[in-house]
Amino acid sequence: MASVVEYKGFRAGYHCGYCDSKEGKASCGMWAHSMTVQDYQDLIDRGWRRSGKYVYKPVMNQTCCPQYTIRCRPLQFQPSKSHKKVLKKMLKFLAKGEVPKGSCEDEPMDSTMDDAVAGDFALINKLDIQCDLKTLSDDVKESLESEGKNSKKEEPHELLQSQDFVGERLGSGEPSHSVKVHTVPKPGKGADLSKPPCRKAKEIRKERKRLKLMQQNPAGELEGFQAQGHPPSLFPPKAKSNQPKSLEDLIFESLPENASHKLEVRLVPVSFEDPEFKSSFSQSFSLYVKYQVAIHQDPPDECGKTEFTRFLCSSPLEAETPPNGPDCGYGSFHQQYWLDGKIIAVGVIDILPNCVSSVYLYYDPDYSFLSLGVYSALREIAFTRQLHEKSSQLSYYYMGFYIHSCPKMKYKGQYRPSDLLCPETYVWVPIEQCLPSLENSKYCRFNQDPEAVDEDRSTEPDRLQVFHKRAIMPYGDYKKQQKDPSEEAAVLQYASLVGQKCSERMLLFRN
Repeated sequence: MASVVEYKGFRAGYHCGYCDSKEGKASCGMWAHSMTVQDYQDLIDRGWRRSGKYVYKPVMNQTCCPQYTIRCRPLQFQPSKSHKKVLKKMLKFLAKGEVPKGSCEDEPMDSTMDDAVAGDFALINKLDIQCDLKTLSDDVKESLESEGKNSKKEEPHELLQSQDFVGERLGSGEPSHSVKVHTVPKPGKGADLSKPPCRKAKEIRKERKRLKLMQQNPAGELEGFQAQGHPPSLFPPKAKSNQPKSLEDLIFESLPENASHKLEVRLVPVSFEDPEFKSSFSQSFSLYVKYQVAIHQDPPDECGKTEFTRFLCSSPLEAETPPNGPDCGYGSFHQQYWLDGKIIAVGVIDILPNCVSSVYLYYDPDYSFLSLGVYSALREIAFTRQLHEKSSQLSYYYMGFYIHSCPKMKYKGQYRPSDLLCPETYVWVPIEQCLPSLENSKYCRFNQDPEAVDEDRSTEPDRLQVFHKRAIMPYGDYKKQQKDPSEEAAVLQYASLVGQKCSERMLLFRN
């Protein structure tokens, strides 16, 4: 099945959610009736993002708060001290039922929610962007069948993981985008992302001693250690068992048989045809309402099943289960966190050919003390690493948008190593190289090569595929039938935003 989209054009001036600017946000969007996972992978690598079936791209040099696509590199990820504290806090709660006292200022992802997603979705509900999906579906199907392009769709199966079943090691969780910070760090507090991570005082003292000893005895015992392949140190290397624990070790640490609580994570396909998704829908919806009302002060009447379904249960992505893909297949999923038989959090994610992409997270406010935003992000990173073992190309964790001009959205930069997407050439640049420029200007081109261009820019718009009057045709043929100059402008704008590859694969619906 080919991707079918209806381009809705440019929108500007709507509320940002991150600032009080009168200019407001600016973006281009399209309604996706269906979309292949490869097309969506290529689109998010060009700065696009989905909210339900609406796919949008911020106009970076016009929007009030530029939103840069950010991705973490899970294969090189090492949990920080604050990350470890969150994981240990969860383990203590599960093992002994310990509830931490007070709140921790160094846990900026304690409450999770991306206002960009919610804000854009609020706009979507007000816009007239829907087409006759049933008729369109039938027409597309008929056209593709006539060209012999049928594709089979397999239903992905549900994955289960119990906290006390270490063997499966299904990392889970997915908040990345969904994080909202309660307080802005005070001057002098909080991590400076432009500087290296802080080191323990003990490590610094040992380093000073080592350097002093080397100066006093440059050809002594230290040289002997180095000759044997040992790192220069005051003491012989520690045993392997004393090496820092990996992310997986911290997450899947075994619990006592008489543990106070049991945490189970279930990966459920977003489909009402899936029995697990269908049977848990009511409980998941109730949790969503509780979260929106308590955390974001949404009126209950604005948290209906229609909004919930359209926002978090409707996805344009076509599920795929290729032989070289992960066992769960590609597509949209709900990552459900079950504590003692009750759902306490749900992470909405997309599993794509090259990444796990975060969409949203909602959780039970009664369990805010567990820092579920941070915890689920770490579980999601571990999950990506697990999927990579079966699908080597799947090696990134996309965290939505990084907004440097908004203090409460900077937390995403704390998951290192990570990269930001250049808004002009669409290449990935390490975040450390981007931060100095962002300190001087909200909008930045990260690619330092002035000669570099978008390698996938639209160079042959006539090859763009159009779906018109139940027929698929190249734009070169379609434009001969059109006399409205605004139609050509809209199509060319669409082509420039999606790139040459996607414009030739996706079907642009025109009526």
